[in-house]
Amino acid sequence: MFSIGIDNFLLNVHRGPLPEMYGEYRRRARLVEEFAVDSPEGEACLVTAGHPYAWPFLVVAQRFQPYVAGFNPGILLVAETGVLFIGAGERLLAYSLQGPKKLWEDHADTGFWGWQQHDDCVLMSAELELAAWRTTGEKLWTTFVEPPWSYRAENGQIHLDVMGLKSSFPIVDGPSASVR
Repeated sequence: MFSIGIDNFLLNVHRGPLPEMYGEYRRRARLVEEFAVDSPEGEACLVTAGHPYAWPFLVVAQRFQPYVAGFNPGILLVAETGVLFIGAGERLLAYSLQGPKKLWEDHADTGFWGWQQHDDCVLMSAELELAAWRTTGEKLWTTFVEPPWSYRAENGQIHLDVMGLKSSFPIVDGPSASVR
């Protein structure tokens, strides 16, 4: 398990069989979410959130697929808004750490790759999808992509390359504002 301190939050992240302390984390948390933890399919992942030197107030345990190389679970905490984004397999989750409370559950087309924050937007990349949310958790847009694909974000713009086809568009507006 890895502990990550960000601002006044302490996140614990674990991949693999749930740790021995899982039952105690679960018992003491204010919000516990479990997704297919008893399933023999996939691999387990645990994310907890709390404050330093205190028991976690949020516990999220799940089994996820795909879990082969390149499909690692990932988190992004926007400390300014207290929103935690979690991706694992095809499941995407967002939680407000104020409370805590679940904001939404979404789906990553064919498997989650990663999160990145650019100004007041959070970008999610997956095998067949690029999507954006505000740092407060509201979804902005999603677009289909196909490997090999890549993007870079700079000056409020996304520069997307999907199988050699390049486009650019404002991060907030999404590909409907595309200029080719």
